[in-house]
Amino acid sequence: MKKYEVYKESGIEWMKEIPDNWLNIRLRYLCDITTGDKDTINQVVDGEFPFYVRSKDIKKINSFSYDGEAILTAGDGDICKIWHYVNEKFDFHQRVYMLYNFKSVNGKFLYYFLKENFIHEVLKLSAKSTVDSLRLPMFLNFPLCIPENSKEQTQIANYLDHKTTIIDGLIDKKEQLIKKLQAQRKAIINEAVTKGLNKNAKMKNSGIEWLGEIPEHWSFISISKVAKSNRYSITGGPFGSDLKQEEYTEKGVRIIQLQNIGVGEFKNKYKIFTTEKKADELFSCNVFPGDLIIAKMADPVARACIVPNFDERFIMASDGIRFEVDETKCYVKFLEYAINSKYLNFQAELKSTGTTRLRIGLTEFKKFKLLLPNLKEQAKILFFIENKGGIIIKSVSLLKNQIKKLKAYRQAIISEAVTGKIDVRDWQAPKK
Repeated sequence: MKKYEVYKESGIEWMKEIPDNWLNIRLRYLCDITTGDKDTINQVVDGEFPFYVRSKDIKKINSFSYDGEAILTAGDGDICKIWHYVNEKFDFHQRVYMLYNFKSVNGKFLYYFLKENFIHEVLKLSAKSTVDSLRLPMFLNFPLCIPENSKEQTQIANYLDHKTTIIDGLIDKKEQLIKKLQAQRKAIINEAVTKGLNKNAKMKNSGIEWLGEIPEHWSFISISKVAKSNRYSITGGPFGSDLKQEEYTEKGVRIIQLQNIGVGEFKNKYKIFTTEKKADELFSCNVFPGDLIIAKMADPVARACIVPNFDERFIMASDGIRFEVDETKCYVKFLEYAINSKYLNFQAELKSTGTTRLRIGLTEFKKFKLLLPNLKEQAKILFFIENKGGIIIKSVSLLKNQIKKLKAYRQAIISEAVTGKIDVRDWQAPKK
C-alpha cells in the first residue's frame, strides 16, 4: 500500500508523523460523552434490546436509552480492551462510556482510531500512577490526528471494514476448527477411560443409566480408594481465617489458587506467596509436585490438573483439593484424565451445590465413583490418549499461532490506516 506524499510532525509522541493534510484535535470537540444509568441487575435474559455492560458479553434488556450511532467502552475492568460500535437502539451500564453526536468526524473511523490508540494515553498516565478505571477528563483531553476531509475518513473506515471482515472470517473458521478438534480429543478421552481400547472386551451393565455398559473386568470404586493411605492424601485447602490476605508475601511458598487449576493444565499466570513459617503451620494443606489438585468451584467444577515441579512445595488455597495418588493402584495421569472426563463431570455437577456457581465439597468428592482398569491397561490407555490426543494438541497449537498472527496483522492494518501510515484514498472495494 502506498504512503502519502508529504508528512509532518504530529506533536503526539506515540503517533509521530502524520499526513500533511491531517488535523490535530482533542476528542472533546468531536463528540459528546456520557455514561449509562443501568446496573447489571437490570438485564433481562430474553430482553428486546442490547445491553452493554463492562464485559465483552452483550446482555439483553427491555429498555433503551439511546437510538443511533455511538461508540461504547468499559470504564473499569478490562479498560481499553472492550470497544463497541453501535448504530441502533440500546442501553448501557452506569460504568460504560458512550461517545455519540459526532461532529466533523466519521463515527466508524473514530471507533477504529480509539480502539487502536486510546491505550497509549492510558499507558502514559499509568507511568505516573496505577490506572484501573477511565475518567471523563481522559476522554475529553485525548489528542487525535484526523483527515480534514470527511470523505477520506469514510474511505479509511470502509477500507478497514472490508479488511477486518476478511480477517475476522479467517479467524472464526480457525476458532471453529479448534472447537471441533478439542471436542474430538475429549471424545477420545471419554471413550478410552469408560470403555477401554478393546472393542471385543466383555461388557457389563454399570447400573447407571447415563453411563451404560463398562468393561466386565474393570472395577467401579470410590475415588478415595486410589489415594495413598496417609492422613493428608485427600485434603482441602485452609479455611479463609487460617490464611488471610495480609499473610500473602512477594516470595516464599506459592499458594495455588482456583485460577491456576485448568482442565488438565496448570495455569502459571497467577502468583501469590506466603512465608515458609506459615506454610509449616498449614502443613496439612501443603501440596507437592506430582500431586493432583482439584477445583472445588466451577467452571467447570471438579476440574483437575497435576502439580508441576516449579517449586519443592506449594500451599493449596481454600477452594481446592489436594489428592496424593497411590500409583500402585492408579497412575496419576490416568486419574487426571478420568476426573476431567464426561462421566466424572456428570457426577460433579450432580453432587455440587450452588445456583450461580457450582461448588463441590470434600466429603462429596470422596464419594465419586471411578472406573479403574489394571495398571497394565491404564498404561496402554495413556499411551493411546497421549498419541492420538498429542496430534490434536499440535494441530490446535498451530491454529492458535495462526490466529495470533492474524490478530497482529489486523491490528497493524488498523494502526497504519488510522494514523496515515498508508494512503487508502484510491482503494476500491472488490466487485462481488
